[in-house]
Amino acid sequence: MRPLFAMHGPPDTPAPPPVRARLFALGLAGGAFMVAVAILLIQLGFVLPAKIILFLTAAALTVIYWRMPLAQRPDADPVDRTDALTGLTNRPQLQRAGQAMIDAAHGRKRGVALLLLDIDRFRAIAGSFGHAAGDALLQHVAKTLRGEAPSEAIVARFEGDCFGCLIPVDARGRDRINRLAERLAIRIAQPIRLADQEFAPRAAIALAQVEGTTATIDQLIRRADLALIAAKSRGDGRPLWFDPAMEAAMAERNMIVSDLRAALTNGDIQPRFEPQVDLGNARLTGFEVLAHWDHPILGAMTAERFMPVAEASGLSGDVSLALMRQAMAAARDWDPSLTLSFPLTTAQFHDAWLAQKIIKTLTECGFPAHRLEVEITENALFANMALAQSIVVSLKNQGIGLALDEFGSGYSSLAHLRALPFDRVRIDPDFIGDMAADPELMKIVTAIVQLGDNLNLPIAAKGLRDAETQERLRIIGCAHGQGPFYGAPMDLGQVRQLLAEKRLLAGSASSSPFPTIPRLAG
Repeated sequence: MRPLFAMHGPPDTPAPPPVRARLFALGLAGGAFMVAVAILLIQLGFVLPAKIILFLTAAALTVIYWRMPLAQRPDADPVDRTDALTGLTNRPQLQRAGQAMIDAAHGRKRGVALLLLDIDRFRAIAGSFGHAAGDALLQHVAKTLRGEAPSEAIVARFEGDCFGCLIPVDARGRDRINRLAERLAIRIAQPIRLADQEFAPRAAIALAQVEGTTATIDQLIRRADLALIAAKSRGDGRPLWFDPAMEAAMAERNMIVSDLRAALTNGDIQPRFEPQVDLGNARLTGFEVLAHWDHPILGAMTAERFMPVAEASGLSGDVSLALMRQAMAAARDWDPSLTLSFPLTTAQFHDAWLAQKIIKTLTECGFPAHRLEVEITENALFANMALAQSIVVSLKNQGIGLALDEFGSGYSSLAHLRALPFDRVRIDPDFIGDMAADPELMKIVTAIVQLGDNLNLPIAAKGLRDAETQERLRIIGCAHGQGPFYGAPMDLGQVRQLLAEKRLLAGSASSSPFPTIPRLAG
């Protein structure tokens, strides 16, 4: 397979020489070594037979050969420089050629840019449509990159679903690179057919640039990596350039990782309770339990700020179980009609013992299973469908409620909704926030509610902000709502005060409905 490097290599970075030339260079290296040794020995008064000289030359060549990197050996296979699936340059070869490009660009007082492209939710796609479809998507992205990249660029598959494109920065500066990134974002988002289904992929695109005598390919890759993390977090699909402030964000991320385990041990991560309301009668039905951390340096942090870091560092499961213990222990004397909902992360669904851990925590806290609900996102479900199905069934068999969370943000199908034993579906907040002002969003939400009604699945709306949206949801038959309209998430003391006022603590006479405008806090 011909390496793409040879087709998309910069003119200042020559392609690897043919085998004969590399063998000649290797011979020169060995010969030069032996000439130096012979001169030294003659100066010391030694005279070596020709056979000994030949033997030492062969030994020197052998040592030089085996110390060479695999891809630089004269007999190296071009496959060692390419990715087998896509035919693109692989990461090691891009790093070698990239440093040469940076050095050449410095001689012309120019810079080099790196574009990184990462396919959104690739694991969920492969889990939902199959690995063959995932491979087809990777090949589609590779072909698109190859077609859009300028002739002097080096295009590579970095790893997994991440691709890179090295581009010399010319007199036009960043303008043409910005146009390339915008074209790629548009092209990648065009619908394609995967496993006989039409699918519109999305990608996060990040860009970085280096120049000057101290510039290195590792520095460029690090900058692009930081920009990619920020682009994926932003999630709007727009290309994002590296900014020095991203270094500070990474320092914060590293601090969170460093302090998280101690925070769990010390009980510093506390539950916050977001009210969930029956839209038909305005009664409180339960709470979604969210993580909150008062960090000694970074201050108050919501789950959105530190849970992605916890998930990436393998601690999201520990955080979830710690919250469950605290919240369930506190809620035992609440009105038995009130439920607790806990969002689970994608990483937790790679744990084959997840169901057993949740059931064990439930038993230890003495909390009724029917009052516990776990929220599962579409992406978490499809990251490992077979294992997820096993976990879901185990939880359901114990009487634990199941909610499909953030519906509409991923790749669900009606077959999945019918096949898995969900008790309710929660609509993604992005559909709810501007629903009252956007007729198209209103149509989507109405269709989801009707779908739920046909499948006998109650629909809950997340991210509800105002009375008008609440009323529209009630009219179309949406069962439950939660969001800023009902107040900010509360700590345990605030919840107990609210429940005491509403007579929803154990021993209270009866439950009372919310007032006409049901703001609970703030």
